[in-house]
Amino acid sequence: MRKALIVWGGWDGHQPKEVAGIFEDVLVKEGFEVEVSDTLDAFADGEKLKGLDLIVPIWTMDKIKPEYVQNVSEAVQSGVGLAGCHGGMCDAFRENVDWQFMTGGQWVAHPGNDGTDYVVNIKHSSSPLTEGIEDFEVSSEQYYLHVDPAVEVLATTRFPVTEGPHSLNKAVDMPVAWTKRWGVGRVYYNSLGHQANIIDIPVVKEMMRRGFNWCAEGKTAAVNGGTHAHAQA
Repeated sequence: MRKALIVWGGWDGHQPKEVAGIFEDVLVKEGFEVEVSDTLDAFADGEKLKGLDLIVPIWTMDKIKPEYVQNVSEAVQSGVGLAGCHGGMCDAFRENVDWQFMTGGQWVAHPGNDGTDYVVNIKHSSSPLTEGIEDFEVSSEQYYLHVDPAVEVLATTRFPVTEGPHSLNKAVDMPVAWTKRWGVGRVYYNSLGHQANIIDIPVVKEMMRRGFNWCAEGKTAAVNGGTHAHAQA
């Protein structure tokens, strides 16, 4: 049975406990043995992390011991998947650039705040993660991120939607969901998920379900022959 670790905490405004419950339910239905922890000390045992198939961080705006980041990084480099959403993965540890390098991006703004109406545009490619999913609208925070140019973008959203100091720049398509490699491990991120009700939207939950499985399958792929192209499952 595949093993997943969910670690939740940090800023309560993102409802990390509730989001963890939704993700646990998704993973159990996908056949994972799931451990859920509410302490960053879950990252203390590097060898234990390397025995997992998937790590799911749900931890916003906090500090983390550098050795914990190193443990997660080494686990992912060895083939363990890393998948998460919103601030729980890409606004987790603002002072730790190693975490940001691994995850592929860092939140910097959400113009219009919660309740902004915007469109998520699916970027259809060779990736199986977007197959059959169409563009959709959402009312939530619209994340503006600083993004690693190495990621493979799966979905975008158009800025600007609301007025702000960024509005006089040309329109840009900001990544919403992406994948990247860290060593032979697979990383998946989705900027949706300000609160549990957004994660519970069927299309968002389906995107996360696919991301979890894709990342976890990377462990088997790594064991059976090393690196593969981004799009391959």
